[in-house]
Amino acid sequence: MSSHARMREPDRTAEGYSAARRAYALGRGVRDRRRELGLTQSQLARRAGMTQSAVSRMEAGGTTPTLDLLERLAVALDADLDVSFVPRREVA
Repeated sequence: MSSHARMREPDRTAEGYSAARRAYALGRGVRDRRRELGLTQSQLARRAGMTQSAVSRMEAGGTTPTLDLLERLAVALDADLDVSFVPRREVA
């Protein structure tokens, strides 16, 4: 099997699960805003300069977007991009 056809092993560390949760939450936010605007994935893709399949992967939480892509999505979704650092909660 060629290297590009191999599936990556999922990251089963706590950090991996945390990253997956963030990617899913981001994707859900993109999907929810897109639906609020009544846009299809293809329409959002055209507005943001990406492909429909890339929008689909993002909405499914399957990508780690760059800041540039997040900014393009914000413009395409008529939204402000807000990135913040939140102190971690201590576990008792």
